[in-house]
Amino acid sequence: MSKKTKQELENNKLSKRLRHAVGDAINDFNMIEPGDKIMVCLSGGKDSYALLDILRQLQASAPIEFSLVAVNLDQKQPGFPEHVLPEYLESIGVDYKIVEEDTYSTVKRVLDEGKTTCSLCSRLRRGILYRTAKELGATKIALGHHRDDILATLFLNMFYGGKLKAMPPKLISDNGEHIVIRPLAYVKEKDLIRYAEMKEFPIIPCNLCGSQPNLQRQVIGDMLRDWDRCYPGRIESMFSALRNVVPSHLADTELFDFVGLERGQNLKHGGDLAFDSESVPKRFSDGTDDSEVHIETKPERKVINILASKPKNGCSM
Repeated sequence: MSKKTKQELENNKLSKRLRHAVGDAINDFNMIEPGDKIMVCLSGGKDSYALLDILRQLQASAPIEFSLVAVNLDQKQPGFPEHVLPEYLESIGVDYKIVEEDTYSTVKRVLDEGKTTCSLCSRLRRGILYRTAKELGATKIALGHHRDDILATLFLNMFYGGKLKAMPPKLISDNGEHIVIRPLAYVKEKDLIRYAEMKEFPIIPCNLCGSQPNLQRQVIGDMLRDWDRCYPGRIESMFSALRNVVPSHLADTELFDFVGLERGQNLKHGGDLAFDSESVPKRFSDGTDDSEVHIETKPERKVINILASKPKNGCSM
């Protein structure tokens, strides 16, 4: 096999892996529904480029109809190449809107020299994007945060905020008007780096926040990358933990009724195991069959598989 053929094979495997990871996240959290108008927030970084690219692939093959509009917020950073995104979006035939707001000057004016700008910049940007989504009639707002971003947020909140909180793959805005989705929630950052190189996206660096030294998020990111290198599988296990939360084994009285806990009460995840072994026996040590524990379940909601093919001959799902 030639070097070129091998590289093409690897590229195809990467594309397929990313497409399926995004499709799985969309399916698991019911991110996209028939008739949705999705506002894809495009920063000019590798993550948002990949997000738009993969959503376009799914749009072409999915069994439901939905539309995409790319939105970039031009924050008037000095030296920002204003021509790059419009030229790229026109070349691929995507509807887009460039929103011009001088948040750069606002952040520099309000914050003292040397202070990190991320928090204020994020709040300003979020408000503008929500307003733009309303103006465009968008039903969903898609952001390019990936698996590593979600885990980094978890540790930032634990280490510096005293909260067990991450980025959810799907959320509703505080005013209840907008649904925000993160279709890259299952995607590894290192795969996105390779994908951006493969696709040759015209990357635009963020000079406002990316150049700041000693950012807490950067420190956490370095920690996660070091763990991933030294302890294969640890990152995957941590992300799985976000999808396997056991409120009865934490300490939040708002999430679990510790006060009302009584003898003889059956708990969904068992009562006295603080650490689960890799293989859990089918029967508890006291001989109780766990199949006898009754767990209330919500009625199943029909979700269309975004990875399925479009119906043929005009047939509907």
